[in-house]
Amino acid sequence: MTQIIIVGGGIIGLSLAYHLAGRAKVVLLERNQLTSGTSWHAAGIVGPLRATPGMTRLAMYALELFPRLEQECGLSTGYRQTGGYWLARDVARMDELHRIGSLGRHLGLTPSILEPGQIDVPGLHLNGVVGALHVEEDANVNPVDLCMAYAKAARAKGVEIRENAQVAELLVENGSAKGVRMADGSELPADQVALCAGAWSKRLADNAGVALPLQAVEHMYVVTEPMAGIPHPYPVLRDLDRGFYVKGDAGKLVIGGFEPNAKIWDAFGPEGDRPFLELPEDWDQFMPFMEGALDLIPALAETGIQHFMNGPESFTADTKPLIGQTPEVNGLFVAAGMNSVGVMSSAGIGRALADWMLLGELPMDLWEVDIARVDPLTADRDHIETRMEEAVSDAFALHWPFKQPGAGRGLRKSALHDRWQAAGAQFGLTAGWERGLWYAQNKDERNLSYSVGDQPWHPIAVREAAQMQDGIALIDLSPFSKFDIRGPDALTLMQYLANANLDVPVGQAVYTPLTNAKGGIEADVTIVRVAADRFRMTSGAATRRKDLAWLRRHATGKNVKIEDVTEAEVVIGVMGVGSREFLKSLSPDDWDAFPFSTSRDVTVASQPVTATRLSFVGELGWELSIDANQAGPVFDALYDRGARPLGHFAVDACRIEKGFRHWGHDLGPEITPLEAGLGFAVDLDKRFLGRAALAAQKAQGLTRKLVLFDIPSHPLVLHDEPIWEGGRVVGLTTSGARGARTGQTLALGLIVIAPGEDISATCDRSFEIEIAGTFHKAHAMKRSTFDPAGKRMRG
Repeated sequence: MTQIIIVGGGIIGLSLAYHLAGRAKVVLLERNQLTSGTSWHAAGIVGPLRATPGMTRLAMYALELFPRLEQECGLSTGYRQTGGYWLARDVARMDELHRIGSLGRHLGLTPSILEPGQIDVPGLHLNGVVGALHVEEDANVNPVDLCMAYAKAARAKGVEIRENAQVAELLVENGSAKGVRMADGSELPADQVALCAGAWSKRLADNAGVALPLQAVEHMYVVTEPMAGIPHPYPVLRDLDRGFYVKGDAGKLVIGGFEPNAKIWDAFGPEGDRPFLELPEDWDQFMPFMEGALDLIPALAETGIQHFMNGPESFTADTKPLIGQTPEVNGLFVAAGMNSVGVMSSAGIGRALADWMLLGELPMDLWEVDIARVDPLTADRDHIETRMEEAVSDAFALHWPFKQPGAGRGLRKSALHDRWQAAGAQFGLTAGWERGLWYAQNKDERNLSYSVGDQPWHPIAVREAAQMQDGIALIDLSPFSKFDIRGPDALTLMQYLANANLDVPVGQAVYTPLTNAKGGIEADVTIVRVAADRFRMTSGAATRRKDLAWLRRHATGKNVKIEDVTEAEVVIGVMGVGSREFLKSLSPDDWDAFPFSTSRDVTVASQPVTATRLSFVGELGWELSIDANQAGPVFDALYDRGARPLGHFAVDACRIEKGFRHWGHDLGPEITPLEAGLGFAVDLDKRFLGRAALAAQKAQGLTRKLVLFDIPSHPLVLHDEPIWEGGRVVGLTTSGARGARTGQTLALGLIVIAPGEDISATCDRSFEIEIAGTFHKAHAMKRSTFDPAGKRMRG
């Protein structure tokens, strides 16, 4: 039986122990007493509705488990459904609440949008409130009682729980977790280790070579004296635009908030080892929340404060948890950085991580919380402390479409960053990199405002895309992840991982999914055969750490070398109708006999360059890979000849017109290439990981597929909007944008289909897409909307 050590006896570690119990030999180690870190002072709100499907599914499991756990172990958890209201004071916030409410209803919850007069809570002063989202399933739980219930049930199934057992070091050998070294010097062996020590996880991770971008801050709430006449139970109130919440507690109210410029707390300082730590009261920091609560609930002016709770809580750089197997160390799993959702998500996270550890694969798509998503540079102390200026308050901040972080910028820059900036780049953060979202031609086009409707940068994207009709556009592609795989077993490894056949001539570029054993898409890549025993794999910027770990783990025992060369090279996309003639003017090479999907070494502007003929925007063009130290002269020559930049927003507006898929939105581990319309990239005549699942699916027929929709009314499409047919939801959108060349508003959506249904039959169906509370007619399309035959790109 698998031997597993869990480090940390808080709500997450105990939930994981409970879900592993009886399935593995589990030892849980707590440095002090159970719950003594941060779990003991958690507010105990159970809010099952989150902003995304994944986080909602994780949180919703609590509604099932918490009542069942009480029956199973005989201990009360204090779980009680109260209902809750998300209050909005900004009209734009209502767009967000409509979207979240639609998603919640699709997932089985019962949220509803209310006018201010429909908010049924006595004693509220609702001046300034423009509406609310009511969630019937909101609830409260007692965190300490819940932890004790987890612990009792886990012990009953054989889990060993040791308190006052401090771990000094994680033991790692040859890239794999082997156990822990205790503070007394003794060693405990294990097949797997789960790091669930909250704010105290970072030092153990650092010493194991694992980047954890989390930081402890001072997090506060107050408990009032008993208040006569308040409802019992009291609903959870979230005053989102003022950043605070209110919940009931046995006739009293608990008031807490999510602080801008949160105060850093050192988990490894003088107070770091104190159990059940309470930090000093800080009314200067808390007063804005108290003033907001006094305005919302006037009766508080006549009510005393019984207790001011200030305790440590860990937040992450992007305000999302860190969960999963670490990319650097096999068998080392993490569940930390809960951003104050640990109690409500403990059930789902514990179950998902337990399944992941024992089954060896993700039980669901967890990419948004997967530790592999993070850039290691974000774990730098100065950066993570800077991010706390806004990361904590982001929990309640209005999530504007395309919102960019302000604090902690500039971690990764292309070697051409200054040149892109001089060309007018308005930078955004994409997967840790600074990248031009659009290019301003005057001061009025800089620092454009956010919007829940028409995007102010869209006319600029249209202008940039138009360059490709009669001029040349330059695209910054440097953030793409780039890996070299070489050695005697390189072909064997890549043939096993790729769906497409890679035994192709040298210089051939092959687009292919990489799938898991279930046939789900783990990576969406282009692979060039550079030599008989060498391949270059290019994938998305966001998946760099994940894709490298995927390659490394499957290369075990093979004679190959895998090298990450992402930052060694700059990549410039040269796109447009005239790109062939344009490049000929700067190069002695033959660009006429240069077929689509091939790669070769050339000279551009007297510099050695590797040119690959591909296009994510659907136009004739090449991607130029250049040594980072030699890229400046190439850029200057291109720019001086009249080529101009095309921003990231314009790229997305062009790729949607081609129906090109994007991993992390349209593609992921729970959708197969056949469902995604990528069957052309699957070669079932060869052996590869996931082949059996795909062959079986092809034989049985698809029951769902990814479809491109045209929405004539031009709403702002993002993702996860319900797709309706005949009064029922038949799927969700996965991504969307307004085309930069066609002007059409388009969305990709994964929908259910009848067995044997072809695209013509799908197009005959009648669909509507619910976007921010409004239903919009949507037409399924047989082919992509821009140059469907690909003549421009392949000509």
